[in-house]
Amino acid sequence: MNKSELISSVATTAGLSKANAAKAVDSVFTTIQNSLKQGKEVRLVGFGTFTVTKRAATEGRNPRTGEKIKIPASKQPKFRAGKTLKAAVQSVKL
Repeated sequence: MNKSELISSVATTAGLSKANAAKAVDSVFTTIQNSLKQGKEVRLVGFGTFTVTKRAATEGRNPRTGEKIKIPASKQPKFRAGKTLKAAVQSVKL
C-alpha cells in the first residue's frame, strides 16, 4: 500500500473526502515526525512505538576501492510493533 492508497482507504473508512483524508494522514505523519525531531517517543497503544536511537560512529570500507572510511554517528528512527499489531500480523496466512 502506498500513500495514495492509504488516503483512499482512510477516506472510505472514515467517510471523509479524499482531500480531508489527505490532510488527516499528512497531519499524523507531520506530528510523528515533529515529536521525533524533539527527541520524544510516540506511543500508540496496541499499534506500536516510534523512537529515535543513536548510532555510534564506526569505520567502514568503500566497496569499490577497499579504502577505510569513517561513518559518522547518527540518529535513526525506529518502530517497535505493539502487541495488537503483532497478533494481527501473526494471523495472516502467507
